Amino acid sequence: MSREQAALNEVGRWSPGADAESSAHSRKTRTEFNKLQKRLRRLVGQAIADYEMIQDGDKVMVCLSGGKDSYTLLDILLNLRMSAPIKFDIVAVNLDQKQPGFPEDILPRYLSEREIPYFILEKDTYSIVKQLTPEGKTYCAVCSRLRRGNLYGFAQKIGATKVALGHHRDDIMATFFLNLFFNGKLKAMPPKLLSDDGQNILIRPLAYCREKDIISYAKAREFPIIPCNLCGSQENLQRAAINEMLRQWDQQNPRRLDSIFTALSSVAPSQMLDRQLFDFIGLDARRAHGERTESKERIELIDMNL
Repeated sequence: MSREQAALNEVGRWSPGADAESSAHSRKTRTEFNKLQKRLRRLVGQAIADYEMIQDGDKVMVCLSGGKDSYTLLDILLNLRMSAPIKFDIVAVNLDQKQPGFPEDILPRYLSEREIPYFILEKDTYSIVKQLTPEGKTYCAVCSRLRRGNLYGFAQKIGATKVALGHHRDDIMATFFLNLFFNGKLKAMPPKLLSDDGQNILIRPLAYCREKDIISYAKAREFPIIPCNLCGSQENLQRAAINEMLRQWDQQNPRRLDSIFTALSSVAPSQMLDRQLFDFIGLDARRAHGERTESKERIELIDMNL
């Protein structure tokens, strides 16, 4: 069983379209779903506003993999567009990497039935990934680079002004800890980013959304999930270990992850060690001029019983 399927199976099996055992149960189900949908709409709308992800007249290319995250992203954006104060277009794009056993009919049927404009980009990156990845190594790095390159180039061809990716709050935190533990960097996933070639603006509207809410939403909406068996079948992935760590923390103290995520957007440069981010050498000159760092930066003191 893939990680995607296992995650979805952890959620209760209620669905708005399923026959309810009683009218009371049916009302409760609808209420739970409505609350969940409103929460996701609010968080996505807040992220879009905070980072000015989408402007009037934008053409947003939603990268649709067939997983729970990208389905939810597309669904919420379509929902928000109906009441948005600006006008923007949405087009779904799937990269068919020619992975053996990939069900090519699922996404076109889903998108056609809902009359959602879409493209299926066919590129055999699967063979290249298998060829370039050393024995015993994970496929993710090579696969990700090839996928991004093809999608970014295609965005330019269709005139997309924004490329929307389905990364959520848990992905951002997991990336932060991966860089912290294994790369020696304080680096995560920004909600909005200019691609390395300077040609595409990437946005992550699900940046404020919790993975467990997305799992519940995907289950309730009954999206036809397509698992990624390329990397999902590999064992001992570092990201998988980090995700498990975050899940355990969430069970022990749910507010811990909220605090960590808040910290990522509340950085105090003068309290870190990065000499390029803060002018430590110039502190003597600032003291001579009577300047105070507190006037430019909010510093929170923690009582350490000193």
